[in-house]
Amino acid sequence: MRNVVLYQLMSLDGVAEEPGNWMFDTDAGVFDNLARVIERQDAVLLGRGTYDYWSGYWPTADVEPFASFINGTTKHVFTASRPATAWSNSVFVDTPAAGYVAALKAGDGGDIGIHGSIALAQSLLHAGLVDELRLVVAPALAGTGRKLFADQDALRRLDLVEVHGTTGGNVLLTYRVPGQ
Repeated sequence: MRNVVLYQLMSLDGVAEEPGNWMFDTDAGVFDNLARVIERQDAVLLGRGTYDYWSGYWPTADVEPFASFINGTTKHVFTASRPATAWSNSVFVDTPAAGYVAALKAGDGGDIGIHGSIALAQSLLHAGLVDELRLVVAPALAGTGRKLFADQDALRRLDLVEVHGTTGGNVLLTYRVPGQ
């Protein structure tokens, strides 16, 4: 059984949208943590909005370790229509995410990552398909923007696996979902 791992940058007040607006100190600790997360992943789940946004940047980017990873990894993109921009290793999925991801989890392979894609992440959390949360909490209050954890989320307990601080003041949190 494969694990679904949600990797998310977020501000101290819970905003996950547009981290470039409020994540000021992306230090070596953040990049080292990212490298540890993605080294176990061989598939990524993306929503259409993230795909459209990233497909214009990552194919020519040199920000490592993520550029090589995201360009070389199979990207399962949830969309009702085929995007205009092609990006290597992309698989377009027009079926409900929960069933598709459950089938991926049951197969062979490494971890399945969710990067960005807030609405997709929320739906998979709600469906009980996320096994691990790898959160990078920046020392900033964004004030506005979409949050990963919405008001309609049900109460649930997570198990803290690991916590580290970085020199830039970021907090790296790893949680497991009990029973997953």
